[in-house]
Amino acid sequence: MNGQHNYSLTVKWTGNTGTGTSNYAGFERSHSIFVANKTEILGSSDPAFRGDKTKHNPEDLLLSSISSCHMLWYLHLCTVEGIIATDYIDNATGIMLETANGGGKFTEVTLNPIVIITDISMTLKANELHKKANELCFVANSLNFPVYHKPTCITTS
Repeated sequence: MNGQHNYSLTVKWTGNTGTGTSNYAGFERSHSIFVANKTEILGSSDPAFRGDKTKHNPEDLLLSSISSCHMLWYLHLCTVEGIIATDYIDNATGIMLETANGGGKFTEVTLNPIVIITDISMTLKANELHKKANELCFVANSLNFPVYHKPTCITTS
């Protein structure tokens, strides 16, 4: 699976209320994200930054990218290792700190996956696979902050 993979999308600002960016409070942070042949994502900034709380913000999307990439690698590794997972849910959290210049950065993310597997004898291996999934995750490998894991493994047997 070597090679370059290219991704493209369009982000369009939809928050011009008639006066553009004439003043900080005078425009909405609303925007749409378009990827060919996929559902449009309605975005905004976090409500703390004058955004619409009913729309996804970049911070939500970053956290969801980390969590979903990890999950997809993890499920792949379960298949390779002969672990049958029947359910997976992650209540991911992230910490972002504002900086003195008005910007900010994430300092950490913690994934809290709850995985249901069918064989109790595979519990230890199932938990260990989170480390390998993190090592392989394309998104986690692109970050400059740590991604922690606090997995829970439940068995049906």
